[in-house]
Amino acid sequence: MRSSPALAALLPLALAAAVHAEPIGDVDTAFQWIGPDHKIVVDAYDDPKVAGITCYVSHAKTGGIKGALGLAEDKSEASIACRQVGPISVSKPLPQQEEVFNERLSLLFKRLRIVRMVDRARNTLVYLTYSDRLVDGSPQNAVTAVAVDRATPIPLK
Repeated sequence: MRSSPALAALLPLALAAAVHAEPIGDVDTAFQWIGPDHKIVVDAYDDPKVAGITCYVSHAKTGGIKGALGLAEDKSEASIACRQVGPISVSKPLPQQEEVFNERLSLLFKRLRIVRMVDRARNTLVYLTYSDRLVDGSPQNAVTAVAVDRATPIPLK
């Protein structure tokens, strides 16, 4: 059985999509008479390729009837904080830049994305969050970094 280059290119995207958010909590921001209230939610994502790092992302979740039916488009703003939560270990070399998580913010078009970048000179992992659409993304973004002890060099591809 031969492996196609297109299939190999889609594998990292499938792995990133397979990572699920762990809900941490939420706060109501606006009361809605019908359907759930508007909220800010906080989710945790464990980096699938770097053991010991968890990213916490907060973002708006639209309530009301559209929100209850999954038809609402959530706002593009998000905040991110990634932290070392255990011993850091990397089992395989990492690409210089890679999407590690994504989450749907609207029924069809909008996604919240988290990209990991390696700052080799500082032995640091940098995480960027932003949202995009099928046609037009948002310049709203947030960045965080996790410094890795120099005794544990980050292997690159």
